[in-house]
Parts: sequence; C-alpha cells; structure tokens
Amino acid sequence: MARRTPLNEAHRKLGARMVDFAGWDMPVQYSSVIAEHEAVRTAVGLFDVSHMGEIEFNGPGALQTVNRLISNDLARCADGQAVYAGLLNDQGGFVDDIVVYRFSPERILICVNASNRDKDFAWMREHAQGVQPVDRGDDFSQIAVQGPKAPGLVQRLTRVDLSRIGTYRFAEGEVAGVKCIVSRTGYTGEDGFELYCPPDAAEKLWNALLAEGQADGVKPAGLGARDSLRTEMKYALYGNDIDDAHTALEAGLGWIVKLDKPEGFIGKDALVAQKAAGVKRKLVGFELTGSGIPRHGYAIHKDGKPVGEVTSGTMGPSVKKPIGMGYVPTELAAEGSTFDVDIRGRPVPAVVVKTPFLKKS
Repeated sequence: MARRTPLNEAHRKLGARMVDFAGWDMPVQYSSVIAEHEAVRTAVGLFDVSHMGEIEFNGPGALQTVNRLISNDLARCADGQAVYAGLLNDQGGFVDDIVVYRFSPERILICVNASNRDKDFAWMREHAQGVQPVDRGDDFSQIAVQGPKAPGLVQRLTRVDLSRIGTYRFAEGEVAGVKCIVSRTGYTGEDGFELYCPPDAAEKLWNALLAEGQADGVKPAGLGARDSLRTEMKYALYGNDIDDAHTALEAGLGWIVKLDKPEGFIGKDALVAQKAAGVKRKLVGFELTGSGIPRHGYAIHKDGKPVGEVTSGTMGPSVKKPIGMGYVPTELAAEGSTFDVDIRGRPVPAVVVKTPFLKKS
C-alpha cells in the first residue's frame, strides 16, 4: 500500500487526482496541469513534497564526512548555505541527486529523492568514514511555495527577513506559527521557498498559505505541473534524465563536480578519466519541428538508425512548443544539430536548442 504524507486528507478535500508515485499516494493535479503550471509562472503555487527524504549528519567531523560522499564542495560554503550535488557511484553515475544544507560544520542535512530514500541511507551508511548518518525522513514534512508572488506570501506569514535569504540560502524561523527551515530553493525555475516543518503541523501551514495566498491567486499544484515546470528549465529528474548508468559529465552537470576538492569523492577517478578521454554522449535539450509530443522512452534516430532515446518530454505550457531531453552521441549534441524522434513508428524531426527552454529575464 502506498505511503501517505501528512497532507493526504487535505489533498482529497481539494479534489486532487491521486496517483502512486515512488510508493507514495500523491496529487498529480487538482484543477488542470496547465492552470497549475501557469499559476506558478505568474503568481504562486503550493506543492506537497513531504515524500522527499532527509538524512542528517551530526557531530565533530560531519562536514568532512559528507564532503567525501558528495560531488560538490561543502567546504566552500558558508553556514546557512545549500548546494546541489550528486551522490555518485564508482563509475561516476548517479546514486542520486541531492540538496545539501550546511547549518554548521557539525550539522549537515541532506534532502534526497523520494524513490531513493532507503537506498541513499544504506549507501551513506556503507560509505561514511567518520560520522554516521541519521534517517530524519519521518521528522519532516515539506511544502514548496513557488512563483513570483511566493516571497510576498511567505513574508506576510513570518518575521524572518526573507530579503536576507539569497538563492540556495536558508534560515530557521516560524511561518504561520510553525517552526520551519525556510530554504530559498525549488524545482520550478521560479523564485520561492521550500519549507521544512514538523509533520503534525504541516496541515496548519498548508492551510495558512492557501488562505493568505488567495489575494495572490495561489493554487495547489501537483506532480503534473511540477514535471512540466522543471522540464522547461531542463532540470534533471532522477530515474529519467540521470541514473546510475549516466555520468555527471554526460548529463551536463559538470558544474556540481569539484574535481579539485582535496578530500576527493566517490566516482572522481572515473570522471577524471572520462574528461581526459572525452565524453561520448551528452544530454541535450531539443524541440520538435514536426507535429507530436516527445515522451520518455521514445527512440531518437539519425538517418534511420537509433542513436539515443528521449528521457523527458512534454508540450511546454509556457514555451508553447513540444520540448524534450535525451542522450545523443556528442557529435549530435551541438546547438542546431538535427535528428528524428520516433513517435509510434513515425519519424518526427527535432533540433537541438539552447537550454533552459524558458528564458527568464
């Protein structure tokens, strides 16, 4: 039976269509995916992301322990700063992609993907040299408040000065009377916050945000809008665009890999070798120039021969074009390169474009 977040009943009262996602009973949409997508782009949307996992490292040596596990460099961060990073296997492929929060050198919190909660914790326990991880996944609910009106909405419910929290920074304080970690992060390409709170207070916080946000045009948003929003930004989804068989360099995520980090990290040697030899395939963003919508798993052909496959695809509600991502040989990865996407036996022409698909001013 699928697990339920503390907001499950709230979603059902709002008439959400629920689906099984990574073993969780989650809302895919409330009204329509396009309406929820547009609310996030133009106003503010609320997402329940309580299915995500949290793993904590506490005590002397926590920073050093974590830094040997992740591809990015937490030692270069200040307290109150977060980084996007990879947990990589020995081949440089992804165990998971994560966000790491540095409270202090002795307190580090890691947010992991819902589908990987148990796997990541076991992997960290196996590979941690020094401080051992603690699974905090059941101690937090998480609500993402995303959109241009998100900062104003959250600010009206808190005494925390949000103007002092920059992108990928966070603070602790009360929102609507609920103790929260207030993190200026998200998965939509819009400004906003991810609020980590105690599970028993999640519904109070959710209802306060919905009530206070009425004047802003707030909408609850489901997994459908979350997927179209992140695709327009070319944000990778674990299990689709990144996995254990594709490396960080192939995924275009070299910027989260710090090969010069003194303590190194798992997967470093493989990435150093791959960088020296040259990457043979790359994750690209493309638009269809023919009719159709690219979907995960569709084959990519060049001159009638299969050369890759679509990892994510949708009709972008904001860009109003059929867009997708996929791995192709490096020689087809340059902007302007063309190939065909096989849509139910029909070759539909596509062109590689500069990403993100949605250009933000």
